[in-house]
Amino acid sequence: METDCSATQLVFEGFEGRQVVGGFDGGAVTSNGGAPLAREADLAIGLTEKVTRCFRDLRNPAFVVHQLDTLLAQRIHGLVLGYEDLNDHDELRRDPALGLLSDTLEPKHDGVETLAGKSTLNRLEHGLLNGASRYCKIDVDDAALEQVFIDLFIAAHETAPKRLILDFDATDDPLHGTQEGRFFHGYYRSYCYLPLYVFCGRHLLVAKLRRANIDASAGSREELARIVAALRKAWPEVEIWIRADSGFARDELMTWCEANRVEYVLGLARNKRLEPMLADALAQAKASFEATSKPARVFQELAYRTKDSWSRERRVVGKAEHLEKGANPRFIVTSLPPKSIDGQELYERIYCARGEMENRIKECQLDLDADRTSAGTMRANQLRLWFSSLAYVLMEAVRRLGLAGTELANATAGTIRLKLLKIGAVVTVSKRRIKLAYATACPMKEVFAHALARLRRLNAPPDTIAA
Repeated sequence: METDCSATQLVFEGFEGRQVVGGFDGGAVTSNGGAPLAREADLAIGLTEKVTRCFRDLRNPAFVVHQLDTLLAQRIHGLVLGYEDLNDHDELRRDPALGLLSDTLEPKHDGVETLAGKSTLNRLEHGLLNGASRYCKIDVDDAALEQVFIDLFIAAHETAPKRLILDFDATDDPLHGTQEGRFFHGYYRSYCYLPLYVFCGRHLLVAKLRRANIDASAGSREELARIVAALRKAWPEVEIWIRADSGFARDELMTWCEANRVEYVLGLARNKRLEPMLADALAQAKASFEATSKPARVFQELAYRTKDSWSRERRVVGKAEHLEKGANPRFIVTSLPPKSIDGQELYERIYCARGEMENRIKECQLDLDADRTSAGTMRANQLRLWFSSLAYVLMEAVRRLGLAGTELANATAGTIRLKLLKIGAVVTVSKRRIKLAYATACPMKEVFAHALARLRRLNAPPDTIAA
């Protein structure tokens, strides 16, 4: 069927004897009317400012049209709004709402826009060559950018927390090309990367891109040491626990925790030595199931050491569970003594809560395109992962600082985008103000106004808050 993409008028089915027509000629109209709300959250936590300090701009200032902070904000906010492709920015650079991210409303030269196009942003993502290329002259300090996530986490707390539980997990990032570091992973049955994530509640602390031909726990001890050092510098008395599945039950990690006052609660894979140790409890759970026809659980304390891989005996809690499908034994290993917390509470209240981290990873990958690692090099893909992770941090700031007490207080990033950010607006620019006119029938206008008011209070000068 023939199409005419350049048609100036779109014709729809008529209504009550009248023509219904349309056209992309509305002028300064945006579908990203809620973008300034994310901008307020950015200002509240200083995200773009902190991230910009991690980059080095070697471009000749005489030829720079788009400043570094504008490029970074455009890329991160674009992901927040659901634009994962750089190609989208060839049109988005004209968007009047996103234009508020620029350092100027008027283009500096004829023939350019206030925001950057795909080519400039592409050079940002690939500019990791320490100035060795004539085209890529923007470099990033990896360590400094990794520290930004921790600094933002610490700044999110008004007072020192008593206890922090850090969740570690690895996940697959499927690859569909010939990217550097591409390996086939037997568990996921695909070519992929194997990024490492660390969360504390809803806060993202680490997003580390890794090859898939490694153990799930590879590098976790180094990341934990870095995090713990920063947290204890800020809060010397804080109690730190880590929580992870059986892929992290490695002697290297547990030994480091025991030597550095970090408690751990880790899954432990079943094996031919562990299961017989739980035989009596499994028989008890089976008898209870047969008597009541309801799932039954019995917990048992075990002292266990592997034959070769562990350096010492450790506390293991066995869950003897019998379901309709049969026995379902599970195990966790922990540094916490039985007198401080019993096995059932440790498993059900502490360990099982780690499943919530998987929802956070889904937000990063499904809502904020953290798995969009289609660049040729691992360095460029790591930067893409960081940009998506910073977009998550920004959305979490909107949720935590702006939406507390509303029906969207626990909404996912995708829901927040749909309900609050992707709303239409007519933008009018005059000498005195820039007005965004939203639809009168916007169903989330009260929530939007509530969030904006909370964020504006955070951004207001101290001497104006009382007034």
